[in-house]
This record gives sequence, C-alpha cells and structure tokens, in this order.
Amino acid sequence: MGLTFTKLFSKLFAKKEMRILMVGLDAAGKTTILYKLKLGEIVTTIPTIGFNVETVEYKNISFTVWDVGGQDKIRPLWRHYFQNTQGLIFVVDSNDRDRVVEARDELHRMLNEDELREAVLLVFANKQDLPNAMNAAEITDKLGLHSLRQRH
Repeated sequence: MGLTFTKLFSKLFAKKEMRILMVGLDAAGKTTILYKLKLGEIVTTIPTIGFNVETVEYKNISFTVWDVGGQDKIRPLWRHYFQNTQGLIFVVDSNDRDRVVEARDELHRMLNEDELREAVLLVFANKQDLPNAMNAAEITDKLGLHSLRQRH
C-alpha cells in the first residue's frame, strides 16, 4: 500500500520535461522572448544563425526551448528540429504587415509535417507595443488560424 502511494505521488509530482520549438520569420523576436523567459529581462540580441537552446523551469515542468533562426536560407533546416517536439511557438512580428503572408505560408507548411501533428501550437503575436501593430483578430485572419481549430 505504501509503495503504491509512493508511486502515485511521484507520478503526480515528478518533474515533467517538455521539448518546445520556437520558430518564426527573422527579426520576429524569438531570441528576445527566449531570454525574457529564461532570465526575466530583455537582453541585446543579434540575428540567430543556427539555434539557441535554453531550459526554462516553471513549477514542476522543465521546458527545453529551441530557438531556431528564421532567415529564409535557414528555414529549410527547421525540419531537423521537429522530432520529439511537444510544443511549437510560432512568433510573428505584429508590426510586419509586408511579410505576414510569408509568415502564414511558413506556419502552414510546418503544420503539414507529420512530426508536428501532435505538437501543441502557440502563436505569439510579438511587438504589440508598436503603434501600427496588427491586433489579435487581424493576425488570426491573416495567418489563417481559424482553419486550424482542429489542432490542440
């Protein structure tokens, strides 16, 4: 009886690990978000060529967050990070109206990949503080998010 309770207790309260992939077009703010989550402060960043990876602890969950560069030449490499991804954070620059269609195309291309079919999706509308930023409804429309309702 005591052993069963111990097993149950450890399953309920054991530290869980999650693999998160953070992608989006270049200059969307992925690295800034990563280090705000990790350090709690804004840090100066440079364009990511390759990736940054950090572990972020929250309650009893350890998130391993992979921040992958978003330049168009690097995007074909995103697929190499898909395996075992449980959560996908797609960062969009809310102020970049010129490239929102490009962002939509990249998002939908990724979501068609078998390796990501079980991944939970979070679309992070970054740079909302800028005066001409698209609001959540406009981003939802321009990224075609209503068509993704069947996802997690």
